[in-house]
Amino acid sequence: MSARVVVVVGAGPGVSGSLARAYAAEGWSVGLLGADGERVVELAGQVREAGVEVESAVVDVTDTEAAALAVRRVAERFGHVDVLHFNPSAFREKDPLELTVTELLADVALGVGALLTAVQSTRPYLSAGGRITVTGSMAADQPWNRAASLGVQKAGVRNLVHSIDATLKEDGIRAVSVTVRGTLGSEGPFTPDRVAEALLAAARQDEAGWRTEIPYEG
Repeated sequence: MSARVVVVVGAGPGVSGSLARAYAAEGWSVGLLGADGERVVELAGQVREAGVEVESAVVDVTDTEAAALAVRRVAERFGHVDVLHFNPSAFREKDPLELTVTELLADVALGVGALLTAVQSTRPYLSAGGRITVTGSMAADQPWNRAASLGVQKAGVRNLVHSIDATLKEDGIRAVSVTVRGTLGSEGPFTPDRVAEALLAAARQDEAGWRTEIPYEG
């Protein structure tokens, strides 16, 4: 059984990749789940360079049955999970007059519904002190009309985090979303590495004053 384990759902080259590498640099074992096989393999290689154990799976997290099996397989590999991080969202450039109900529901299934699958599948491996973190966005409060579904996803996932935390806190497991109030870029305060630092800090906040949403202003 590994000493400490993080499982990253929606693993890729951005914030999720930076977060996986940050945990690996501290000696954590890392589980990676993502839909893009090439990116998952690349990230797994980068994480292994830190000398830690890595378990990865390529899966469509909106496929509830397949995603649940993949999450459980990764968790079983390590025997327990200390931090579950959820990163996925769908960017679809359509305004409310162009967006169809089917498209909206598909995007919400990825950006919100898949969190349920991840949490429910990981729960048997989480114990007191376990943490669930989610990459949030200012789109929850200031949606861009040309990407209407993204605002719905980010508002929905933040709301769901509040409910997850309320459900699990009596067992010592806490959940938090970090609302990124800026645009990700290669320089400045909103690089993936800086956002990853904010997510690490959110997971390690004092439980006595636990907040289920933390804004990251850069």
